[in-house]
Amino acid sequence: MNAPDNIVRPQGSESAILDVLIAAPRGFCAGVDRAIRIVELALLRYGAPVYVRHEIVHNRYVVESLKAKGAIFVESLDQVPDGVPVVFSAHGVPKAVPAKAEARGLDYIDATCPLVSKVHRQAERAHEAGRHIVFVGHSGHPEVIGTLGQLPQGAMTLVESVDDVAALSPPDPENLSFLTQTTLSVDDTRDIVAALQHRFPSISGPRGEDICYATSNRQDAVKAIAGRCDRMIVIGAPNSSNSLRLVEVAERLGTPAHLVQRGTDVDPEWLRDIATLGITAGASAPETLVREVIDAVAAHRPIREDVVVTAEENMVFKLPRGLEPAAN
Repeated sequence: MNAPDNIVRPQGSESAILDVLIAAPRGFCAGVDRAIRIVELALLRYGAPVYVRHEIVHNRYVVESLKAKGAIFVESLDQVPDGVPVVFSAHGVPKAVPAKAEARGLDYIDATCPLVSKVHRQAERAHEAGRHIVFVGHSGHPEVIGTLGQLPQGAMTLVESVDDVAALSPPDPENLSFLTQTTLSVDDTRDIVAALQHRFPSISGPRGEDICYATSNRQDAVKAIAGRCDRMIVIGAPNSSNSLRLVEVAERLGTPAHLVQRGTDVDPEWLRDIATLGITAGASAPETLVREVIDAVAAHRPIREDVVVTAEENMVFKLPRGLEPAAN
């Protein structure tokens, strides 16, 4: 009898079939897709080189692919020559950055994810209402730096944990708002927000979740399969917040999880003596890397693939005005 179509066997392999559960949704979100498209369209419009301040998204494969097309990635506007365009990354930038670009007469395109921009607007409204803002996020992450930089220094206080909430001493405890980074652990954030609301009952917050739909959906997808897996592989960069959260979600459910960037990172030892492997990808990882990792696994064990769908995503964000591709 022939093997079912979804079973892939390495040449000469007689080992037991490894069930591979592939999470869905996974990989690119609408904000990442938009940011990459912005760089590609800027290259078409202006020609190479186009400068990009910070990695457009946190994925080495994506960054190297854009470099090959003529993008140059820098960490500061001081590294951008006069007279060339510059793109700001999907994570957002402090207000001082576009102001500096304008002062230099640089053409710039803001690829900030619209869901991050929404948090920026919420921060401005809370500040205008005279509220001090408690911002839940990871210190040093570009999104956090960009959000804190929307307001004057001291207008926001960063907290990273429930312990940080206990140590807070705001100037006016009765006049607070909270906001959150978009790529946090849903469960951790819920605990931190609960601690804030318990300690400061009058604190106000956003009507909806600041954690973006893609982050929540990918964490839910991991929760749906982790309990059925002996091990999980998460495809993403080590500086990708949402990818690191997926590893944490799996491990909190008792499933060992490994973060990899490419198929070459897959350790055959991970595949020994297990019956089921889960695979997912952070929001900055393209589907081609998912396929690469699955193929790397299939080189060591015969596999049977099963895609587990927990949500459908059809979000699309508009491109900045003037960058829309010409209609055919």
